[in-house]
Amino acid sequence: MEIHPLDANGLRERIQLSLDNFVSDHKAMMLAVSPDTLPLVESLEGLLAGGKRLRPAFAYWGFHAAGGKDTEEVLRACASLEFLQACALIHDDVMDASDTRRGKPAIHKQFETRHTSNQWSGSAKLFGEGAAILVGDLALSWADEMLLTSGLKTDELQRAKNVYDIMRTELMSGQYLDLLEQVRGDITVARAETVIRFKSAKYTIERPLHLGAAIAGASPNLMQVLTDYGLALGEAFQLRDDLLGVFGDSSITGKPTGDDLREGKQTMLIAFANSNAGASEKKYLFDNLGNFALTGDEIAELQKLLISCGAQEFVENRITSYLDAALASLDALSEHPEAKAALIELAILATKRSA
Repeated sequence: MEIHPLDANGLRERIQLSLDNFVSDHKAMMLAVSPDTLPLVESLEGLLAGGKRLRPAFAYWGFHAAGGKDTEEVLRACASLEFLQACALIHDDVMDASDTRRGKPAIHKQFETRHTSNQWSGSAKLFGEGAAILVGDLALSWADEMLLTSGLKTDELQRAKNVYDIMRTELMSGQYLDLLEQVRGDITVARAETVIRFKSAKYTIERPLHLGAAIAGASPNLMQVLTDYGLALGEAFQLRDDLLGVFGDSSITGKPTGDDLREGKQTMLIAFANSNAGASEKKYLFDNLGNFALTGDEIAELQKLLISCGAQEFVENRITSYLDAALASLDALSEHPEAKAALIELAILATKRSA
């Protein structure tokens, strides 16, 4: 398609406007509670000002793939997914003890700094984490509210809500499995794939597609096509994220280089290395993975290890395979060429990105 699928029909601009209007209305409500609550909203506003808008975009194009016609009500329903994404990111950063998000201090670090600069009593770290959890909870609450007040017709809203309920359960389950793998260690390829599917693939692509398509009253056959596309692309998307977490350029990703290695992320890369690296390499990986004090040289050594044992190539090949499968599934969308073209472009964007 000639116009980027994230910008077609003014998509990103309209999503941002919808979010801004919602937050503005609710900021007044929180101000009435107490001016002291405004930092909660302001930190969330900062996070909502960035991002690719992939989940609303997939919902929007899923809607069009089912023959839907653009309305502001549908756009608002799709935009509500940004609040769910904000919740996931904020809580994820607390669980992973990540200091940065999109090149800026993570929400919990912002509140930790606020505590320190005001010389308040107690633990700045615990205050920061507690405040971030509340900001994430606020985002989750607003995701529900924005969807339910989107203005969709009753039957459209019920179909969307059915998908949304499933998506949230799958996301929280996937988040827990990811948390569990970090402490259990010795991850396998099969377990890594389960985490990818439920933490990322379904939540990022398949379910947003389903949500949009459900609003338009999609057939079961179309839902299956969107599943075939969404799961394959979703897994490729997360695998690209895993590679960026180890090999990405910090000036582009907004995260320190090798941050996933410092956090001890149990990813597909690590699963492959567990099974295929030599004994001395496995020992080095075991001794250093998850060490927050890793030096630049140690990060470089771990990167070299993941390349030499074939983990990087294995993951790149899987990305290619999943992308091919996702694109092949779109042959069934010939009745809606604009949506098909958009989903092709989104697939390439999701897997070829550098941030």
